[in-house]
Amino acid sequence: MGTNRKGPGEPTKGVTRRGFIGSVSAGAVAAATGVARRGEAVPEITAPGEMVQVALTINGRVHRLLVEPRWTLLFVLRERLAITGTKAGCERGECGSCTVLLDDQPRYACMMLALEAEGAEITTVEGLLDGEELGEVQRAFVEHDGFQCGYCTPGQIMAAEGLLRANSNPSTYEIRHGMSGNLCRCGAYQHIANAVEGAAGIKKAGGK
Repeated sequence: MGTNRKGPGEPTKGVTRRGFIGSVSAGAVAAATGVARRGEAVPEITAPGEMVQVALTINGRVHRLLVEPRWTLLFVLRERLAITGTKAGCERGECGSCTVLLDDQPRYACMMLALEAEGAEITTVEGLLDGEELGEVQRAFVEHDGFQCGYCTPGQIMAAEGLLRANSNPSTYEIRHGMSGNLCRCGAYQHIANAVEGAAGIKKAGGK
């Protein structure tokens, strides 16, 4: 098989892999540091470690606090506001244990900056409680044994809540598809699907 390898002294035509990676890296650095093209205004850059003010509406209550721009919503919920029902799992958008609702849409809190969530209505698993009473989806997970170790359960419940707010009568396929972004290491998937179906029935009956 022939190769196109060049000797150490021979020029290489076209773009090399190293050159391509270097140019992409340079572009990324320029974008991240706010380097502007000729004639463009340079955007304001927040210094590392500098805090900015944010107002987050969580479970109907406004929280005003100082955050670093790099902090995720997950970090702020757990470490700055002690709202710990939202669990930290993979922290890279794969497992779904940190799922919350943003304006009724399920979102991974680990993949969103806290600053991005400003202006939205954030709902965590604590926000589904009615006083000391469990919400419909929470009750259904208990009744249908929709968990084993329980670590992924808050994220599963929030994904189910988001699904049912968008579709009050999902089919079996729609339930499985809607819950597919949340992993259960215990493998309790059939029980979880049953719980979502049961929650749909409870909501349809007016919470009874």
